[in-house]
Amino acid sequence: MAQFFEIHPDNPQPRLLKQAVALLARGGVAAVPTDSSYALVCHLDDKAAADSLRRIRGVDDKHHLTILCRDLSELANYARVDNKQFRLIKAATPGPYTFILEASKEVPRRLSHPSRKTIGLRVPDHKTLQALLELHGAPLLATTLIPRGETEPLNDAEEIRRQLEHELAAVIDAGACPLEATTVIDLTGMSDGGEAIIVRQGRGDLAVLGL
Repeated sequence: MAQFFEIHPDNPQPRLLKQAVALLARGGVAAVPTDSSYALVCHLDDKAAADSLRRIRGVDDKHHLTILCRDLSELANYARVDNKQFRLIKAATPGPYTFILEASKEVPRRLSHPSRKTIGLRVPDHKTLQALLELHGAPLLATTLIPRGETEPLNDAEEIRRQLEHELAAVIDAGACPLEATTVIDLTGMSDGGEAIIVRQGRGDLAVLGL
């Protein structure tokens, strides 16, 4: 049964977020608000938790998962980023953008795309999620909370609890968040002189990236 945490959107309560962090540390999957839609998150280094996250979302190992980072320096630990890629990422960070990049050795091989060895990375612009990441002290593995068989993400905490309370360890309610997934940009081709490729147009404005 999922624990339900009501978090103040402007002044997130550390006491409650620490309880959510403890549930993640024990292998739980949580639903958290972001600056796009809700996301499912779990501990980055927990294989069983990552398997549960994929099962709840209804995706296989070919689906790009995302690493949520606190800032650009943390993001750079988990991806191979050249100067051109870094400038583009910096222009849109933090924000509702997911960047597909070549995974570094810090990323467990089982989490990167099995054939491309790539991973999604983003730095969210959401006060509660940033506070959760700070208390966790490390990135979290994430995917957009789109229920199995559906095409649109969820953004209402009560509805998420109703649908998934027996599959999640926690639901964090910090008020309504946008009902739109991130914009996903594949930057891997840029390292060979190619261009950024828009994989999914979501909430993030492409003009910010000059695309």
